[in-house]
Formats: sequence, C-alpha cells, structure tokens
Amino acid sequence: MLKLDVVLPGLNEEEGLENTVQTLSAFVREHMSEYDWRIVIADNGSTDATPKIGRRLAGEHERVEYLWLEQRGRGRALKHAWTQSDADVVAYMDMDLSTDLEYLPRLVLAVAEDGKDVAIGSRLKRGAQVIGRSPKRELISRCYSLIFRTMFLTGFQDAQCGFKAVGRRAVEEVLPLVKDTGWFFDTELLILCEKNGYSVEEVPVRWVDDPDSRVRIVSTAYEDLKGLARLRFGGLRESRIILGRLRQDS
Repeated sequence: MLKLDVVLPGLNEEEGLENTVQTLSAFVREHMSEYDWRIVIADNGSTDATPKIGRRLAGEHERVEYLWLEQRGRGRALKHAWTQSDADVVAYMDMDLSTDLEYLPRLVLAVAEDGKDVAIGSRLKRGAQVIGRSPKRELISRCYSLIFRTMFLTGFQDAQCGFKAVGRRAVEEVLPLVKDTGWFFDTELLILCEKNGYSVEEVPVRWVDDPDSRVRIVSTAYEDLKGLARLRFGGLRESRIILGRLRQDS
C-alpha cells in the first residue's frame, strides 16, 4: 500500500483549523482508502491558539500529525514536512480548502500510478473554474504566469495554486535545491523540476476565492520577481550542475 502525506501549512489558523482537518480527513477516508494516508499540520510560527488545537487534533486522530516550526514561511513549512516524510507521495493544499477536494485523487493518481514527478492544480488552464476572484487578483496572476513562462518557457501556467502532489524522486533530488522559504517556493520547485527533466502534470480545478486571504499581493509579487531573477541568473544553472553530478554518481 502506497503511503500518502497531505500537508496543511498554516499560520494562525485557530478559526478554521479543526473544520479543515475534519473535512479533509473525512474525504480521504471515503475516497482514497487505497492509500496509507496521513494529514500533517505544518504550523510555521503561529502565535494564536493554533498550536493548542493542532496538538489536540493529533492526539485525537491517529492519522493526524502536528509539526511546529518557530520560523515562519510556507515554503519552509512544506520543505520541512516533506523532508521528514517517508511517504511515496507528498501533497499539500491551502488551509482554506479553496480548491475542490474532488481533484485530490486525480493529482495523487498522476504521481502514484501515471509516473509523473509532480502534479499541480491550475486556475489558469482551460477547463478550470474560478469563482469569486477579483479582477485585480486575476490580472496579477495571469501577468505573473506570462512573465515566468516567457523567462523559462515552461509548459505549466499556474505555479502558485496551493494544491500539489510530489513524488519521492523529486522530493529527494530536487527539493533540497529549493532555496525560497516563502510564497515563491512553489514556482522555484516547479521550474527546477521541469527544466531538469522531471515531469509536471497540470490539472484544471474548481477554485473558490477566500475573501479573507492573507496573501499580501504587492510584497509577494516583488519577492516572486526577485526569485525569478535569481533562477534566471545562476540558480537554474546551478541546479543542472548538481543534478547532473547526482545522475552520474547513481
């Protein structure tokens, strides 16, 4: 039986954490029982009641684990949780469950059985349904997609949708090369994977905007552009050298 870890990275999630864990747990138990699954709450520096709630949920549910990181950063939380995992497939989703859970089995199946290294949910690929997103956020998302696709000629369109599954090979070989600890983590991982020959499948999903989203658009966009420049001027080349040596030694 294949092992599956689904990570919920979070910061100050006291209001919605329990409902999210209960909803996700019920879905996976009903629709993905073929996997030896676990839900991992990756708390990156919460100062509210999140740690208390997370530890309680882990104590009450055999398949729920709580991880605490003192330093903040979604990328840092994901990297830590995935690195500590021994699962065949690791996945993550945003705590607000903006992406319809019905697409989770498809993402995991693409990695577990179809041989993909990474499978990602997409709000930009044809067939996606995006509900309640403001024109401003939609424009910024599409402009960002155009920028990184122009710079790196990627085959995927939506790098930042918080809904992804990653296979063991990419976790062990590519994840250690990802340097960003924040929101750019996703883009960096995907670019490093695709440009080094790892397969990426993009799945259009149904996504409902969270009006209480805490993403700071301007500062996040600035950090994303800095990250793209870092990859373009040295970072990607460095990854190719390291992974090339890894392949020669294997």
